[in-house]
Order: sequence, then C-alpha cells, then structure tokens
Amino acid sequence: MQSVSIDIISDIACPWCAIGFARLELAMQQLQEEMTFNVQWHAFELNPDPEGDGEPILQALSRKYGRSADEMERIQSQMQQIAEQLGLNFSALQQRHTRNTFDAHRLVKWAAEWGKQTEMKKALFEAYFGFDAVISDIDVLVGCADSIGLDAHLARQLLVSSQYAQQVRDDEARWHELDITSVPAFIINQQYLISGAQEPEVLVKSLREIAAQH
Repeated sequence: MQSVSIDIISDIACPWCAIGFARLELAMQQLQEEMTFNVQWHAFELNPDPEGDGEPILQALSRKYGRSADEMERIQSQMQQIAEQLGLNFSALQQRHTRNTFDAHRLVKWAAEWGKQTEMKKALFEAYFGFDAVISDIDVLVGCADSIGLDAHLARQLLVSSQYAQQVRDDEARWHELDITSVPAFIINQQYLISGAQEPEVLVKSLREIAAQH
C-alpha cells in the first residue's frame, strides 16, 4: 500500500474547487485498495479585496470576463448540472454573492488541529454554493464549525483574534511564488502538479503514474 500526499490549493468561493475535490474523492475511492492518501488544504483567494464583498455573482463574473450576464448564467447552469451529478448542493450557485474568504481560510487551518480540515472545507462549500451563506460573517463561520462537531466557542475565539492570519498569508505568497495563478491545483507528493477539476479517470491514471515512480 503506497502513501500519497495531496496538497490542494483552492478557494471556498471557487465552484470548480468543490467539483474538483468531489472528483478527487471518487478517484481516491477507486484507488483505496492500492494507496492511502494524506490530504492537506491550502489557501487561495479569488476575491482578496474585502471591499468587494457582497456583489451579485452574475454581475461580478460578467464584469470580470467581459461577457453578458446571460452568457455567464448559461455557463453557471452547466456547472450546476456537473456539481449535482456529483451529489454537491449547488442550489444557490446563480444567486450567490462575491465573498471575501480570508477568515474562512483561517477556520480551515484551525480545523486541521482537530483532524477535520476536509469536513470544514466541505461544510463551507455547501454553505456558500448551496445556500448563498455570507461566509465572510463570523456567525456563519461559527455555524459551519458547529455543524461538523467543532467547538463553536473556540471557533468564535479564533475568528475574533488574528490567529492563523499569517499562515494564510504565507500560504498565498508561496503559491504566488510558484506561479500557481488558478485553482484548483493539486500537488502530489510535493512534486507533481495536476491543474484544474480533472475527471476521476484522469486523476486515477495520473495518481497511478506518479505512485509508480516512487
């Protein structure tokens, strides 16, 4: 049984990051008789400006990509179908608003202390894409932590402090230095980069090829 490390660079506000991880989970299930996986999540912010919080998503995407709101709505609709086929709750994909995710990333760092980093990330994905939750709001973030069995009081203490802020900034600076400019990005065994939300069969093939080199 080979041990494989997977460092995932992603943002909570990135729909392809949620889709990419759901596909990775399917790949890991297929490979569970061959490999064990150590997954670590790392911060990346699509919308690092706190002032940009709360804009309707179709309006924001239309401006960012220079396309009409109708065109962005069609693209988001296709993404929604892909996500739902994977069992993800993307009910609010079209209605959501841009959110700053810095504090959410701090919460993910903290959840790692309790062995619940992946659960935390998935809870945040569902809150944002499923319910348009204001994931820049402390009460919402505390609720997400509570929903996966973490201590709500400790989560609130963390969020009103500056704990993990430097770790999140260091994370983001590291990926910037390595020229990782889009997410999701998966770094396998600290060496091999898989970019984007690849299909499960592509991931299975890539992981087997990488494992064969060790």
